[in-house]
Amino acid sequence: MSRTLAILLALAPAALVLAGDAAVSRDPLAVDLQAALCAPSAAHPLGCDALGRDLLARLAAGTKLSLAIAGAVVLLAGAFGTFVGFAAALGGPRIDALMMRATDIVLAFPGLLLAMGLAAALGPGPDRLVLALAATGWCGFARLARAQALSLLASPMLEAARALGCPLWRIGLVHLLPNAAAPLIVEASFGLAAAVLGEAGLSFLGLGTPPPAPSLGGMIREGTAYLLVHPVLAFWPGLVLFGLVLAANLFGDALRDRLDVRVRDV
Repeated sequence: MSRTLAILLALAPAALVLAGDAAVSRDPLAVDLQAALCAPSAAHPLGCDALGRDLLARLAAGTKLSLAIAGAVVLLAGAFGTFVGFAAALGGPRIDALMMRATDIVLAFPGLLLAMGLAAALGPGPDRLVLALAATGWCGFARLARAQALSLLASPMLEAARALGCPLWRIGLVHLLPNAAAPLIVEASFGLAAAVLGEAGLSFLGLGTPPPAPSLGGMIREGTAYLLVHPVLAFWPGLVLFGLVLAANLFGDALRDRLDVRVRDV
C-alpha cells in the first residue's frame, strides 16, 4: 500500500497538469506578448513564459509528448532487443557469439553520448529521436531475453519441442515469449523511465523536439535563462519530469516484486 501511495504521489504533478489543461484547454503555441512572464491567475493558472504562452498548456503538451516518445522507444527497443536475444539463444554458438559481441560493442559506448551522436546525425524530430533512443536502449532487452531463453531451452518442455522438429520461429513465439514475458515487462517499465529522462536530456541539449513544440527538457532549458526573475519556468517542468521518472521506477520495483516468485515467496 505504501508503494502504491508513493507512485500516486509521484504521478500527482503530471496528473494535475493534464487535468488542469483539460479544464482550461488553451493552445500551447499561442503567443501573447502582453502576458509575458505573467504571474499565475485565473486565465493562466501557472503563469506564462517569456513569449506569453500559457505554461500549463505547454506543460501538458510536453508531458504527452514525452510519454508518447518514451512509449514508442520502449516498444521499438523491446521488440528489437527481444528478437536479438531469442535469435542469439536459438541460433547456435556462432550466432550467439556474434550477436552478443555486437551488444557488448553498443554497451561500450556511454548511452547518452551515443544517443546524442545519433540524434545529431539524424536531425531533429520526434520520430528521429525515437530511433536514436531505441538504438541505445535495446541491449538490456537483448541480454535479458537471451538469459531467459537459455534457461527455458534447458527445460524438458522445450527439449521435447526441439526433438519433435518444431521450427525455431514457433519455439520463439509460442514457447519462449509467453514464458519470458514477465521479466521483459519489468525491464520495459524501467526502460520507460530511462526513455523519459533521455528524451528530456536530448531536448535540453537542443537535439530533441525542435521548437516551438513544447517538451519538458526544452522548457527546462528555456527556463534556465529566467531562474532569478521567474524560476517557475524551470521548476514546473522539472517537477513533472522528476515525478514521471520516479513513478516509472517505483512501478517497475512493484511489478518486479509482484511477478518475481522468489521475492514474493520470501
